[in-house]
Amino acid sequence: MTSSPFSRRTLLGGAALGGLAVGTGTLTGLDSAAASLQGALPRHVDVVVVGGGISGLVAARRVARQGRRVLLVEARHRVGGRVLNHRLREGATIESGGAFIGPTQTHIAALARELGVPTFKEYNTGNSVYISSTTGRMEYAGTVPPDPTILPDAARLLQEIDSYAAEIPVDAPWTHPRAAEWDQMTLGEYIRRNAVNADGVENLIRCWTQPGFGADPSELSFLYVLWYVACSGNEKNLGTFSRNSDTENGAQERRFVGGSQLIPLRLAEQLGDIVALAAPVHRIEQKDHHAVVHTGRGTVTAKRVIVAAPPPLVLDIDWFPKLPARRFELLRHLDMGQLMKCDAVYERPFWREAGLNGFGISDSGAVRAAFDNSPAPGDPGVLLAFVGGSTWRRYGVQTRAKRRRAVLEGFAAMFGEQALHPVDYVEHDWTHEVWTRGGPVANYAPGTMVQLGSAIRRPFGRVHWAGTETSTYWTGYMDGAVRSGQRAAVEVLERL
Repeated sequence: MTSSPFSRRTLLGGAALGGLAVGTGTLTGLDSAAASLQGALPRHVDVVVVGGGISGLVAARRVARQGRRVLLVEARHRVGGRVLNHRLREGATIESGGAFIGPTQTHIAALARELGVPTFKEYNTGNSVYISSTTGRMEYAGTVPPDPTILPDAARLLQEIDSYAAEIPVDAPWTHPRAAEWDQMTLGEYIRRNAVNADGVENLIRCWTQPGFGADPSELSFLYVLWYVACSGNEKNLGTFSRNSDTENGAQERRFVGGSQLIPLRLAEQLGDIVALAAPVHRIEQKDHHAVVHTGRGTVTAKRVIVAAPPPLVLDIDWFPKLPARRFELLRHLDMGQLMKCDAVYERPFWREAGLNGFGISDSGAVRAAFDNSPAPGDPGVLLAFVGGSTWRRYGVQTRAKRRRAVLEGFAAMFGEQALHPVDYVEHDWTHEVWTRGGPVANYAPGTMVQLGSAIRRPFGRVHWAGTETSTYWTGYMDGAVRSGQRAAVEVLERL
């Protein structure tokens, strides 16, 4: 593989916390009778953690390991948040939520090793498929989609994005000298101002933003996109577009054997009765010397609170005193992406026999980006499509039967007529999940980051903030969730 910024999965992008699917198989969760507190909750603890995703679980464990009394309350009947396994009828497991891990994602990697959850390489052998309304269908080897009407613009713009992103301070992107300028324009506007074939490039980039953000280029602040790319690294490695979006040497390089939800499940097993499921929080009061957390299963008093919930859900909590104005406005302007995941299951990955790697991109239709989502042994074969942004607005509102047909036709255009005949088909519209309301990440619209972004991690009295959106590296990914949980726990422990 070359180091081109436009490698095979460059247009897939940000699937780490997206693509959440349920369907005819079995959802893998944590049974409340086995892992949640029974009866009334404790009246007093040192720390209450709100949210049972990876971030909240990591925070709760770190606080508990310091000998502090902690309670984690989760609204769902399972742990994992945007990380969820799906057990197929054939018995294999695929990820319904966050799935991938790649280089520089050292925090989730270390946690997985500790918990005994190994990884396997995403299938990456053979030719890719590119479908264009102007050039038709092409199979190609290597890293560059073969569209001469788009590639010169795309390659130059992606290199420029990397250059700009290298200047962005990941902990304070709003302080960059050009922050106000970049935050006032969308990624789509940047493309239209700087590309010769702007329509073609923007349409192609949708194949990255729709899976990665659940949104179109015209909906995303350009400063936010630059920061998102800058976050795709660590303290020793600059973030790049390629690392964010590629498979080999990129964020989609590996998956977890047995599914990524094994990580939050094993964290919850370690915590035991610290985890209380089916306990949605509806009010948080702050007093002079404590906070009171009101849940659907009882009321708990704590010295500190960590909130690790998706931004829109924080606004559903009744706060006393009210949230600070800047934080309230920030949360109002952080919109979850619109995204669903569609998986077609086959007896075997037939595309591999034809020399195809399962990755494809198209400039139209229900399947804008597809890839091989088969379990580690390659049996059964699974093709995955994200339906996000404007594609979701077209196909997400259709009947399941019409959408299924459109998705299978998209797969067939890429990989052949066999794709029309799966043994199973599963899908889930993540916007319908009441405790998340979209995916894979909460996005900044133009004008939000400069004006309000500095409130993202600022504590509110006794309340501290976690969740992948609050991370300075790998925001929107599992690694960002781990990082944010660790940071919030440290903040709380320093103040107890």
